[in-house]
Amino acid sequence: MSESKKKKKLYDYQQKDLDHIFERFENCPPDYKLLYQLPTGGGKTVVFSEITRKYIQNKNKKVLILTHRIELCLQTSKMLEEFGVSNLVIDSKVKEVQSDDKHMCYVAMVETLNNRLQDKVVDFKDLGLIIIDEAHYNSFRKLFKFFEQSFLLGVTATPLSSNIKLPMKDNYAELICGSSISFLVEQGFLAKATTYTYDVSLGALKVGINGDYTVKSSELLYGNVLMQNKLIYAYKERCFGQKTLIFNNGINTSKQVYTNFTEAGFDNIRHLDSTMTKTERDEVITWFRETNDAILTSVGILTTGFDEPTIRCIIMNRATKSPTLYYQMIGRGSRVLPDKDSFKVIDLGNNAARFGLWTEELDWQKIFKAPDLYLLNLATDDDIERNFKYYMSDDLKAKFPNSTDMEFDIKAESKRALATGEKSSVVLDRSIEQHARMVVENSTDIVEAFSLARELDEDISFRVKQYCYQIAKSTRNYKDWLQEDYRSRLKKIILMKI
Repeated sequence: MSESKKKKKLYDYQQKDLDHIFERFENCPPDYKLLYQLPTGGGKTVVFSEITRKYIQNKNKKVLILTHRIELCLQTSKMLEEFGVSNLVIDSKVKEVQSDDKHMCYVAMVETLNNRLQDKVVDFKDLGLIIIDEAHYNSFRKLFKFFEQSFLLGVTATPLSSNIKLPMKDNYAELICGSSISFLVEQGFLAKATTYTYDVSLGALKVGINGDYTVKSSELLYGNVLMQNKLIYAYKERCFGQKTLIFNNGINTSKQVYTNFTEAGFDNIRHLDSTMTKTERDEVITWFRETNDAILTSVGILTTGFDEPTIRCIIMNRATKSPTLYYQMIGRGSRVLPDKDSFKVIDLGNNAARFGLWTEELDWQKIFKAPDLYLLNLATDDDIERNFKYYMSDDLKAKFPNSTDMEFDIKAESKRALATGEKSSVVLDRSIEQHARMVVENSTDIVEAFSLARELDEDISFRVKQYCYQIAKSTRNYKDWLQEDYRSRLKKIILMKI
């Protein structure tokens, strides 16, 4: 390894973390297990590449870096080379590693290395440091028994295990936290996110054994006409003409998104999922990078190891109970460019209401020590829906220029009706009257009036759901019937007034 080959230089916040980690190298036992947290986009690979270079130089011992995907292996190997660290990627082509191998650094995918270790065809001599990228994944645990005498450094953006039954505190003695997302945004290292939320009812979703929503129930919800139309509406309203990455929780949903966007006249959309060949995936990703207004609808595989700074919009067309996945998805849009210091996040899964905005401060030390308590205190789907506040967009408001009264507080009206002894049904009567007034004030004929009434569908759905919460009667069939009745009565009143 030649010092002259080193090209990259760490930022001050990265150097501060590196110094802290090397202090632990010097003062902790040689088999210590340390966890390091740095947000997506903060440069984790850069930091541990420099750690590798400096560790080999100072200790003259070998370093092994583990990843969970072959793409990450190759990216890591390339980054190490940029730091002047010659390395060997242990992939399907490398059948064995002898103890006298001259390499000082190895990069391996966990499954491949596990197979080689089980077959006893790998013999690492003078292995001092193991670095685990994306350490929150539990697949790495199976390898720990092979390296009990080495220093273990886990690296992750979210020090929260992918399996709540296997907390990270059971395998790591200490957590070192790097700079926060808000700090990196303020200093210009990450782009600023503006989040837009839409009213989504998640009552139909089921939770699987992994603690997250099942693909089957997600496909039923996000595959229906209402949600597909809401996605296209959200794209047109916030992301039209900008490079957009859509995350889904099912291949069928993603393919349906592709079909519906195409039928809506968008020929700048492609679909990507893990069942496609490497050649097909590479072709789609190349197209996405080279197309300024590209829309890419995907499933799973772009949450880690994918870096495309030109993304302007992230659409979460799914709900998740995983904070790790939440931060990973948004992080795909956070890279900065000379002409990009912000990006948009479209949330169609109540995710921001559950985890907070992307830049909200999190006490990762507390979460690391008590992950079950953190997860237990996350807002439930029912709480989120009860407290959701619908805001009419500026574009929609512009269609009602003659109206000054466009707000109607269902909760406040329900309390007023209760206090005066009125029937609860008067709340919806007044809401319909207010909507009808808005439509009539801004229409010249019945065709225009009915067109404007359809524009109020989101507001109607929100008001009906809030009303059902107030009367403690919120079965899905009842809400659906009430919404249809509301729209029917609204049309009748409009006909009388126009």
